[in-house]
Amino acid sequence: MHSAQNPPHDRRPTASEAKRAYLAMVERITVSGVRDAAAEREELRRIPEELARWLADHRLLDPGGERLSPPERALRHIVAEHGRRLQETVEGLGRDAQALEDVLSVLTAPRADAREAVEIEYFTDRSRTRRRLEELDSSGMEEFLVMRNGFPGAQVLEASLTGDLEMLTDGVRMRMLTSQQAVRSHVAARYLNALIDAGVEVRVAPTVPLHMNILDRAIVVIGAGPGPRGEGGDVILHSTPVAQCFFKVFTHAWDLARPHGGHRPGRGRAGGELSAQEREVLALLATGAKDETIARRLACSDRTLRRLMNQIMEKLGASSRFEAGVAAAHLGLVS
Repeated sequence: MHSAQNPPHDRRPTASEAKRAYLAMVERITVSGVRDAAAEREELRRIPEELARWLADHRLLDPGGERLSPPERALRHIVAEHGRRLQETVEGLGRDAQALEDVLSVLTAPRADAREAVEIEYFTDRSRTRRRLEELDSSGMEEFLVMRNGFPGAQVLEASLTGDLEMLTDGVRMRMLTSQQAVRSHVAARYLNALIDAGVEVRVAPTVPLHMNILDRAIVVIGAGPGPRGEGGDVILHSTPVAQCFFKVFTHAWDLARPHGGHRPGRGRAGGELSAQEREVLALLATGAKDETIARRLACSDRTLRRLMNQIMEKLGASSRFEAGVAAAHLGLVS
């Protein structure tokens, strides 16, 4: 007889505990070789949440949580899922390879103009890279594009989130593209959801070719990866033509990616989500007030006003100020 005791409720079970609990449940609900459906449902109602999650992760529990799956069926599901993921990865790598070839063809194309000297900075300490990005942001950055094929640990992400939110408060527009593998981490998921709540657009692709930032389509920061002696670093390229090439790589991958499935703000929802300040901006726009007049009335900077306008258009599902005004009028937000 297998042990009838389930693992403790207050922690995730070990693999050995979960397997023993699974076999014990199968034994208890099987009478004379036939499974008792009522007994099975009763067993599953009593199991700890962490054990149910372990069983579901291993495909040993059906999606509805009312039936145990035999190991043979669980194995077929896992193999089928991996097959789909491998196919998506192969297709994604093919698209990324084509995008890189397109960019290389642009870089190597003959040009009539004189050669451009490109300023290059190289950092082996990522904390120094982050400080350098803060310096560049202080000079008046307006757009920040991010491509991530992985995320660091919780402590580094927490510090990064603080800096990212400060940038957004200053009116910087931010888009982030990351890979399916990267978002499986709970730490990364919390970080991305916090960015989405702050107004960042986040998309996920099967694969992401580079670890890269693009600042105002004029500066590129690329993770250089490990060197011959194991050292790593970041390269900062100060060149608008070079940045435009990498922007094409970003745009190509972005257009093929899907919105992140976290609690993403919906487009075109009712205006009840607009803050009092955002409603005031709409009301002033309806009077024909110009940006400088609105910023002076709100006692905010031009960049902050631009951020507010982007938030308003996102919430109203509008692609221009005119569309935002029409949507606001339909919703009765302005008279």
